[in-house]
Amino acid sequence: MARTDNDSWEITESVGATALGVASARAAETRSENPLIEDPFAQVFLDAAGDGVWNWYSAGQLPAEVIEAEPQLPLQMQAMVGYMASRTAFFDNFFLDAARSGIRQAVILAAGLDSRAWRLAWPDGVTVYELDQPRVLEFKASTLAEHGAQPACNRVEVAVDLRHDWPEALRQSGFDSSVPSAWSAEGLMPYLPAAAQDLLFERVDELAAVGSRVAVEALGPKFLDPEFRARRRERMDRIRALMADVDPQRDVPRTDELWYFEEREDVGDWFSRHGWSVTVTPSDELMAGYGRQAHPDVADAVPGNLFVAAQRV
Repeated sequence: MARTDNDSWEITESVGATALGVASARAAETRSENPLIEDPFAQVFLDAAGDGVWNWYSAGQLPAEVIEAEPQLPLQMQAMVGYMASRTAFFDNFFLDAARSGIRQAVILAAGLDSRAWRLAWPDGVTVYELDQPRVLEFKASTLAEHGAQPACNRVEVAVDLRHDWPEALRQSGFDSSVPSAWSAEGLMPYLPAAAQDLLFERVDELAAVGSRVAVEALGPKFLDPEFRARRRERMDRIRALMADVDPQRDVPRTDELWYFEEREDVGDWFSRHGWSVTVTPSDELMAGYGRQAHPDVADAVPGNLFVAAQRV
């Protein structure tokens, strides 16, 4: 589904479907023998959405013919589940650390099907602002309400497209820019053009009081590497063709069609240049720290993203 300047989507379409894909990985990790994260709501979302390309990581065993033709595919899928679990743990810990330090405003940009407002042990008095397109937030809230789940904090929906004037919508929803806040941008950067990424950070910078924190899943050098992109596309095209022949009911996701492959400033450099104290952790180091490092044979299948944590000083 091609992107346009003001495109919107249902949860099962375009960028919305990618949120279900991440939920699929979180559900698979939650069901694993020794889960790094616990997300009891991930499978709830998948059940509500029904079958689709987003079930790639949480569906049943791959057909034997596929594994025979692509013996590394199970390892690749395991590596991606490990990546998503590590990413989830990184942002979980970021928000809980910020809340324990006394920050009482959390802002989740492009919240998607993130369920932190429900599943984390938030201290009393925390308000979590979730920003995303209206139909995505409505699906999440209504699905969890039907499941009987209640937020574990003061959750505030801010139904807005991040390409529009979301700072005003956030203020109108009760956000106070005079006190510290904690911000996350998870799984968002490739879906933004370079200019939109800069504008997003400029707005965060304007709204964040001294003592505020931000965490970003930033794009690394591999993202624009033409050889890496070509290998990834060749591998996915090969697997898609194989699955179409062996199991035509099981689609293979192709999220890179929704990405903006544009040169952009390094996120850590951007925040350092604007006076924030910054730490950067490459994805392979993050995964190793959580005991989820990818098998060496499929390390190239894992995104080479950078996990940026910054504090305004």
